[in-house]
Formats: sequence, C-alpha cells, structure tokens
Amino acid sequence: MSTMMQPQIILLKEGTDTSQGKAQVVSNINACTIVADTVRTTLGPRGMDKLIHDDKGNTTISNDGATIMKLLDIVHPSAKILVDIAKSQDSEVGDGTTTVVLLAGEFLKEAKPFIEDGVHPQNLIRSFRIASTLAINRIKELAVSIEGKSLEEKKTLLAKCACTTLSSKLIGGEKEFFASMVVEAVVAIGHDDRLNLIGIKKVPGGHMRDSFIVDGVAFKKTFSYAGFEQQPKKFENPKVLLLNIELELKSEKENAEIRLSDPLQYQSIVDAEWNIIYDKLDKCVKSGAKVILSRLAIGDLATQYFADRDIFCAGRVTEEDLKRVAAATGGTLQTTVNNVIDEVLGSCEIFEERQVGNERFNIFSGCTSGKTATIVLRGGADQFIEEAERSLHDAIMIVRRAMKNSSVVPGGGAIDMEISRYLRKHARTIAGKSQLFINSYAKALEVIPRQLCDNAGFDATDVLNKLRQKHASGEGTCYGVDINTGGIADSFANFVWEPSLVKINAINAATEAACLILSVDETVKNPKSESAQGEAGGGAMGGRGRGGAGFRGRGGRGMRRR
Repeated sequence: MSTMMQPQIILLKEGTDTSQGKAQVVSNINACTIVADTVRTTLGPRGMDKLIHDDKGNTTISNDGATIMKLLDIVHPSAKILVDIAKSQDSEVGDGTTTVVLLAGEFLKEAKPFIEDGVHPQNLIRSFRIASTLAINRIKELAVSIEGKSLEEKKTLLAKCACTTLSSKLIGGEKEFFASMVVEAVVAIGHDDRLNLIGIKKVPGGHMRDSFIVDGVAFKKTFSYAGFEQQPKKFENPKVLLLNIELELKSEKENAEIRLSDPLQYQSIVDAEWNIIYDKLDKCVKSGAKVILSRLAIGDLATQYFADRDIFCAGRVTEEDLKRVAAATGGTLQTTVNNVIDEVLGSCEIFEERQVGNERFNIFSGCTSGKTATIVLRGGADQFIEEAERSLHDAIMIVRRAMKNSSVVPGGGAIDMEISRYLRKHARTIAGKSQLFINSYAKALEVIPRQLCDNAGFDATDVLNKLRQKHASGEGTCYGVDINTGGIADSFANFVWEPSLVKINAINAATEAACLILSVDETVKNPKSESAQGEAGGGAMGGRGRGGAGFRGRGGRGMRRR
C-alpha cells in the first residue's frame, strides 16, 4: 500500500474566498434577516420613518420600503435580492414594498431551523412553492370585485383603497383630502398607462391642505425676457401653439466667411436675418394662437413682438411639460411655423398665470381632451414635500391598479391571517415532512399583523390570539388588527382595503426571493480587481456584488451603521 500523498489539484486562483454548504445558506439567511429588520418598523399606519444620510450630504426621510432599500448601500450579494424584489414590487404595483421584504425575511427565518437540522433546501423550496400557489388561489377566492358600479360609487371605493395606502405615510393625517385628489387625477388620465401624464409639482411653503389639483397642466413660469410683463396673463378658450424651434436672433454657428465689395451689401445680409425672424413671428400670429410655448428659447425681440399683439409666450418649457400640454390641449408639437393649420393647435377653457407661494405658475385648466392632471404639493420642509410626493406615487399606483384589476381584499393583516389559517388546515391533510414546511410558511405570514401591532405599541401576542380564534371560527374571514383601539375589527367593514394584486405580487415575489436564496449553497469571491469582478462575476450568486455581509461600513464585514 502506497503511502504517497494524493497530488493536490488547485482549481481556483490563490486568495480566492469560497464558502459553501449549510454554513453558506445560513449565512445568507442571516444577512437577509438583518435587512428585513431594518425596514420592519416602517410597516403600517403607526410605522416609524427612517432618516437616511448619504455621503453627499443629502438627507432623506422616508417610510417607503423601496426608497429605503435603494438608499441602503447593501453589499451582501444575497441581501441584494431583497432590494430587487422591493424595486419590482414598486414598479409593478407601487405599494407593499415593506411587506414584500418582511415576508421574504420571515420565510427565510422559518426555513433556518430546518436547514440547520440538515433538511435539503430543495425540499423546502418545493413546499414553499406549493404553499404560495395555494395562498394565491385563496386570495383570488376571497377577493371582492368592485366592477359594475357607477363612476361616483367607484370613485368612493377607489378613495378607500388610496386611504389605506396613505394611512401608513407621513401625510396620513390628511389621507381623505389627498385620497380624493389622487382618485381625481387617475380618473382624469382614464385608461392611459403613462404615469408621467400625472404631474406632481412641489412648492415649499404653506400648509399641506393648500395643495390643489389642476384638471390639466401646471408648470413653473419659465425664464422670461423683456416685454414679458406686458403680455396678458389670462385667456378664456385660447388656441395653444406648441413649438420646437428657437424664436430669437442667433449668431451664426458655422464659420461662414462672406467677402463684400460694397459696404451696402452688408446691410442687406443683416436685413435678411431680421426678415427671417419677423416672417416666423408673423406666421405665429396669423395662426390665431393666443398662447405660444416652445421647448427652445423665445428671445426678447419675439417676447416684445407677441406682447404688442396680446399674445402670451413662454420659451424653454421642459419636454415633459410640453408633452403633457400636448396631451391635455389636443395640440401637436411643431418643428416649423410654415403652414400652421387649426388642427395642430390645442385649446383649453382657461389659461392663467397664478402666484403659488413664492413661485408663479402657468396653469392650463378645463382641457378638452382631459388626459392629464397636475397635483401641486405644498408643505413646510423640503424633505416633507419629497416624502409626500413618494406617498402620492404609491397611492396613484394603487388606484390605477384597482381601476384595472377591480378586485380588493381586506387589509390590516386580515388576508394574511386567513391564508395562514387556510394553509395550516391544508397542511394537516399532507403526510411527510412537507406538512412541517407548509406549516412554517403559514406561520411566517403572521408577521404582517404581528408587526402592525408591534409598531403601534400593542400586545402582539394578545391580538394575534384573538385573530386566530376569530378566523378559526370561520366567521371572521375579514378580521384584522384595529389600529385605533388595539383590538381586532372587520377590516372590510372599516374600509381598510387593498387591491388583491398587491398581495398576490408580494407573496409571489417574496416566495421567489426566499427560494432563490435557499437554492444557493456556494459563493466564490475572486480577489482580483474587485470592482470589475463585482459586475462581471461575483460568484455563485449570479455576479451580485463583492461578497461581504450586511451593510457597507468603513471596511470589513458585518452590519455597520455610520
């Protein structure tokens, strides 16, 4: 028998960091749990806000899960998956971003003891996928459709959904005021999917109740030249001309060289330039338009010319605002002033320039095609207005989804408790280990009502026991946490509603993320050129980030808060 040593085979470069097996899966779960704990306290109407201060000195105060996840500089490759699902929930549904991170974290937390006991991750993944399919089917059964109602009834019901979303935000104190505003804006754009047709303009100062909605377009007064103040500032039923050309005298861009033999010829060249601009201005006036907007500059000569003829003009209007004016007034953007026919002109009931706080706004209201709306937000601090905008974005997305998929489910943790009860009951009918796994999935769903209680300062154990008893009796399908009294209440009767799509998407994304993290059993971290490697390889996590764990601190691993 040979005592010779086996030859050592080196596959990976020296210094390469590899970790694998059970320890790797547990490490990934721990990292994700830390991330979930960070946003945990922001859930629900009594959730706290996070103040995030970045290295550029920008300060953000937010309650929105997706915003917080984006701003946390997470390095751990597995934990980055939670950032991705928060972003996907935000872009698909707009709300429920904290919910999706919490659920994913809780699914992993429930899976951890099984992994430590030596259960193969694939068994867990299989059971979790079955449980998620059952949960989604149950949500679809319990969803109540709001289709077939009159427009006024529908508006009231949509406002209830917006109120549920806004109740957990900074502007929750004025949720009814903002909910009706959001519904008006979404109904205004109708079935058009483009979110940018709803403009949100922020003007510091005043009270948040000074915010208002315009059934058309409002934008800040643009840079203006001499003669601007002589123009009329209000029109009724004006024609609107939208241009994408400059109306000013420009020095030649090209290095043109003209040789003249007679000084009088020079005058004719100057005159030609003036004649060209006057010809353009004359054609604008003849079109019959009373409001002329251009994406490029309108110079002092043109401003004065229009002022003398009682025409309002504004140059350097941003492309986004100009597109929204086109959608609202029914006008078409022109790149020439030749042959401007009536069909390309837009119109609105009233155009006026109005003072809002410290700013002057050009407002087009009562628009004929009515495909756009603008919300002007007021408030004290800049951070407050920024957060109000994020809150309104969530509410707008929710109302849009509720209009398209008009089925709602009770909120306040009611639907989560009902699915949890349903899955526990189903688990009893299954033999083998998967009974335990589906049971743990059901237990994880209780994190939502539990966290709602914790954030409001109630006794979570007491409230959850009441909820379990109510749901088990079969009568309390719609019962959830009552934030006002600390007890339980019928969420549906109290109009705490959310579109079923929010829950379906959240459960889908959270289960996917949990299964993905459980399926990774090895991370390879290449020492060479970290920055290139972070993008190109990054190891078995599919090239996500630079290894490490927790949050990026000043070096090293672990969770470091500066």
